[in-house]
Amino acid sequence: MMATIGRRRSSEAEELEVGTGGDSEEEMEDSSEDEQENEAEIQRLEEQLSISAYDYNCHVDLIKLLRQEGELEKLRAARQKMSELFPLTEELWLDWLKDEILMAEGSTDREKVYELFEKAIKDYICPEIWLEYAQYSIGGIGQQGGIERARAIFDRALTAAGLHMTKGVAIWEAFREFENAILGTLQASPGSILTPEQQEMVNAQLERIHTLFKRQLGVPLLDMETTYAEYEEWADELPSESVTQLYKKALQQMEKRKPFEESLLVADPPKLAEYQAYIDFEMKEGDPARIQVIFERALSENCLVPDLWARFTLYLDRQLKIKDLVLSAHERAVRNCPWIVGLWKRYLLALERHNAEHKVITDSSKELEELRSAYSRGLDYLKQDIEQRFGESGDPSCTILQNWARIEARLCKNMQKARELWDRIMTKGNATYANMWLEYYNLERAHGDSQHCRKALHRAVQCTTDYPEHVCDVLLAFERVEGSLEDWDLAVEKTETRLNRVNEQRAKAAEKEALLTKQEEEKNMQRKKGRSEKKAAKKAQKQALPGDKRKADEEEWGTQIDQPNKKPRALELEEAEEEDLSTECGLFGRKSKTKILETPALQKQKAAVATRNKVLHDDSKDNLTVFVSNLSYSMPNPEERLKEMFESFGEIADIRPVYNNRGLFRGYCYVEFKEEKAVTSALRLDRQVLEGRPMFVSPCIDKTKNPEFKVFRYSTSLEKHKVFISGLPFCCTKEELEEICKEHGNLKDIRLVTNRSGKPKGLAYAEYENEAQASQAVLKMDGMVIKDHTISVAISNPPQRKQTTKVESSRSSGSLLPRQVYGARGKGRTQLALVPRALQRLPVPAANTENGTWKDQDGNSKGDSSAVGETKKMTNADFAKMLLKK
Repeated sequence: MMATIGRRRSSEAEELEVGTGGDSEEEMEDSSEDEQENEAEIQRLEEQLSISAYDYNCHVDLIKLLRQEGELEKLRAARQKMSELFPLTEELWLDWLKDEILMAEGSTDREKVYELFEKAIKDYICPEIWLEYAQYSIGGIGQQGGIERARAIFDRALTAAGLHMTKGVAIWEAFREFENAILGTLQASPGSILTPEQQEMVNAQLERIHTLFKRQLGVPLLDMETTYAEYEEWADELPSESVTQLYKKALQQMEKRKPFEESLLVADPPKLAEYQAYIDFEMKEGDPARIQVIFERALSENCLVPDLWARFTLYLDRQLKIKDLVLSAHERAVRNCPWIVGLWKRYLLALERHNAEHKVITDSSKELEELRSAYSRGLDYLKQDIEQRFGESGDPSCTILQNWARIEARLCKNMQKARELWDRIMTKGNATYANMWLEYYNLERAHGDSQHCRKALHRAVQCTTDYPEHVCDVLLAFERVEGSLEDWDLAVEKTETRLNRVNEQRAKAAEKEALLTKQEEEKNMQRKKGRSEKKAAKKAQKQALPGDKRKADEEEWGTQIDQPNKKPRALELEEAEEEDLSTECGLFGRKSKTKILETPALQKQKAAVATRNKVLHDDSKDNLTVFVSNLSYSMPNPEERLKEMFESFGEIADIRPVYNNRGLFRGYCYVEFKEEKAVTSALRLDRQVLEGRPMFVSPCIDKTKNPEFKVFRYSTSLEKHKVFISGLPFCCTKEELEEICKEHGNLKDIRLVTNRSGKPKGLAYAEYENEAQASQAVLKMDGMVIKDHTISVAISNPPQRKQTTKVESSRSSGSLLPRQVYGARGKGRTQLALVPRALQRLPVPAANTENGTWKDQDGNSKGDSSAVGETKKMTNADFAKMLLKK
């Protein structure tokens, strides 16, 4: 095995050697041009990193070019710098380790490689790195203590990654091969006799190998049957009963976990959902070692998912509570997701919980300056990024400045700095609030002197506008304890003067408010008086009409008419439909009464309009029907246009557009299919743009029977793989936004939010394949400028809508109007109630009953008394009579 490892290392060294003997001149010219381009690119990347050191992709590209050019010293420095800023992936570590192994010559270089391996295993738990580490340690077994060192590294590798169901087998097999190789060196050649000491060493080595087999057979790993067969062959006897029982138990555990492993094998990276299911299973099983391993496997492929780190660290804090393990996980969490405040808070709590030693800082002033610098940067961020962008303060109560002042006063004993900070707080518009002055007074009382306390309270008395009485009481209480008689007299004089002025201001404000109320009441009275005068004038105008006109109007309408040339629109429509009201009125009354002759063509046209207006819908076919709305009113031939859109989903039974009384299209219709599966396919056209407007396609469901049914197909909860973009220019197209978003991950969908008319709102949603890509997009795109518009990008988490109370369908039992039935999307914005209030609240006529017989107002008998509650069917003339009596 040692020779195999040596041959592998030498072959890797030969692969790196570059020969130029057989190169032609053209190939050399091409290579020189490539070298120049690479050097220019390396220089550009180095300049870019000098400006932005946290550009991850720039680090990776630089390392790749330096490795290609063979710049070993620059390559080592670039890798070292990147490892200080970021945790490296498994591929980056393996490339680095292999390069260092090839360049290692003496024992000193070998120790440096060991140190590099120790750094590599701290970023992520990777079986490949542990296997490489163990195999590299085999090369040093010739040195003093080399065998014990290699054996210790193998033991650590089994502890860290030996439970990995798919990749842990390689570490177990390498460990057994290593122990078998040692056994071969201890055994003498055939025929020779071993000394007692040598035989004891051989027996001890055989016991180690037996123990390794037993340990491996007790761990659920893939291909366990092969390991069991190898053990039987190696031992030349059947395994003991205890080993067999351990093997069967592990085999059962492996069968339970096999479906999860198979789902991971077929899933596409980063396999977050599959890992979450696997973690949930292991949490229920309750084996801490296996829970830790599955978390480490998931984090190696989803290192930028903060929720996964939070769940892992929370489990370690509450369950294992092992100091080294807990602190290591917290440190790796903040290195991978340094922008998550919650991870930093948990890290600090874990350090305090495990009594971690603070770093010894020789220069305390430097530490203080760093703290002050951190506060200053936080305030600058609030001013530049919050106040300027959103137009409002990010810290209206100045909590950061208050904490800073408290630290300066209590810990740094620097009251002068604390007073300067409080002066900044008061100049930010907080000088009128009593609670802010009392907070400052308490700070002076605890860490300052009585002179500054008195000065603060005197200023508070003059400036406070919300609770001046409370501040005055505090000043008097302070002078009663701390002040002299002169101080007390001055405080009483100032508080009385201030309170008198406050009372005067409040009295003036109350008088002004009363005056405004009185003026408003007078205006209301004038408006009522004007309306009554106008009503009286109209009544007088009605009474002044000529007698012949009044008589003629009464013959036609049965009552008076207010303005014959301005009839209600409903009456005009009735006149156009009924022949007995088709009259032509002159200036002084009825001029003539003639019938309108209708041609057969006109009658046919009216019948067609009446047929189109009445759209009969069969509720039993709701499962075969979709409701299409928000269509353009000016759409020509809606039936043909919609048939072209929907016929690809299945055979159409009927298309029923809805028209108004004039025969104009109302913008919605019903599309009925012959098969139910076509309805599901047709719903995919929802919000597709048709003639400049988004077309709404929803199931045909009666909202009165299913009030909880929602047709909004997008999620209204937190979606960590989707980002919400606001502040976009209205001229930004979907294609332009897609070009910007796809630079940060694989896009599944992108949607521009528009209003009902199809005009953009400046908002959009971009859906990525996983949470890591969405988080990367938020970091890179938030604050980006697109066409002079600064956009905001955040994880999609729409606010919850307020739940409105349900309105009862029937407002009054005596209403004569049928209840309005709306479409599947509810009542639209333009569906106004245009019915007069007089028609909504028709008075029930007084009924006279005598001896079981009901009589109307004219004294006509209507039968028995059971007819009192029935509503009389009214004609157009009855409606007109009722309206003109009002």
